[in-house]
Amino acid sequence: MQVTEVANEGLKRAFTVVVPAGDIAAERSKRLAELGRDLRLPGFRPGKVPAKVVEQRYGQAVMGEVLEQSVNKATDQVVTDRGLRPALQPKIELVNFAPEADLEFKVELEVMPDIAMPDFAGIAVERLKAEASEEQVQKALETIASRNRKLEEVAEPKPTEKGDILVCDFVGRIDPAEGEEGPGEAFPGGTATDMPVEVDGPGFIPGFTEQLVGMNIGDERLVKVTFPEDYGSKDLAGKAATFTVTAKALKRAVTPPADEELAKSIGFETLDALKDAVKGSLQQEYDQLARLKVKRALLDGLAEKADFPVPQGMVEAEFGQIWQRVEQDLKAGRLDDDDKGKDEETLKAEYRGIAERRIRLGLLLSEIGRTNNITVTGDELARAMRQEAARYPGQEQQVMEFFRKNPEAANNLRSPIFEEKVVDFMLELAQVTDKQVSPEELTAPQTTA
Repeated sequence: MQVTEVANEGLKRAFTVVVPAGDIAAERSKRLAELGRDLRLPGFRPGKVPAKVVEQRYGQAVMGEVLEQSVNKATDQVVTDRGLRPALQPKIELVNFAPEADLEFKVELEVMPDIAMPDFAGIAVERLKAEASEEQVQKALETIASRNRKLEEVAEPKPTEKGDILVCDFVGRIDPAEGEEGPGEAFPGGTATDMPVEVDGPGFIPGFTEQLVGMNIGDERLVKVTFPEDYGSKDLAGKAATFTVTAKALKRAVTPPADEELAKSIGFETLDALKDAVKGSLQQEYDQLARLKVKRALLDGLAEKADFPVPQGMVEAEFGQIWQRVEQDLKAGRLDDDDKGKDEETLKAEYRGIAERRIRLGLLLSEIGRTNNITVTGDELARAMRQEAARYPGQEQQVMEFFRKNPEAANNLRSPIFEEKVVDFMLELAQVTDKQVSPEELTAPQTTA
């Protein structure tokens, strides 16, 4: 085999490879002979099919297999002999092949960059710590009590007010087009019976519940609304509609006190047990947020020290995934405020920069883990699989079976575990300063100068 390097620029490498015709012919003959030993054809004894017949029937197919395997084998040898670490699958271009001629093809690839280990001690980060206060626990208890509120009949008839619960029937119809007559067409999901609706409350089409103020039991009212442009149903998005609403009963939401009775009603033995559970949940939330912030600060510090070229093929693949989501957001009209008003070229440049940063950090984290023998154990992966399966009550066995049959899906759980272990490793070596803060300070959005 003859290999000639034709490109060596940055991370890009290219080679032309020539496999002698004799090697191709020998491998082809070997395959045909192997096939002939086991071949069964009508009119011939097993294994006694003449070579010429085997050649006529299967020669072309075998040649295709030999060419493909010769290219793969030669490519692997090029990579191995030169100690290359491909960033992505090499690109193969067939240059020349004819019967009884040498096989010539071109191999193009990008290699992984040389990555120097950063000085972790030179990265300084602040780790915030917050404890769930009694005030926070009490607010959480009030929220729980609000979710367990009960509806009571309003004894004396009165016009509805904000916050009342109106039990009503309604029928919604799309307004007729200009020039058309009639009440309009009823649409699926627009009709309800004995529906409790919070007067001037959230949860319905904008403008619907506000128009229920002042109704009395037995009243019928036409409520006119316009569905939002981004409404979930494309058939209704942006359209005007009229609801015929009939008031049937009036109720009031009564929030129970956060006491022993409430605790027992939701499965706790005592109010103190409920408080402990609430406090533990809040503390877990604060710890996770603190972890997220210190990790972000650590990666920002690491990114400042990461100065090496990245394979552009990996960047383009990452950018393609990001840009696909951006285009979906553009079409749905839910672009981030920071991106609104920017032209497409500006957005592409910014998101390509984000893609490059992600790839650079990912390569650096991977190299840190590889250099320091950080791995994900089988037990850790199995635990992650069980946690994922627990998200689907009643289907745990099916999820675990899916992971067993799809190793690639299981490997997707490996990456975040590996990243967290590398982060823990770096935090042990970095300059970490713990700072006690209030829950409000911890949960406050970060501001940039």
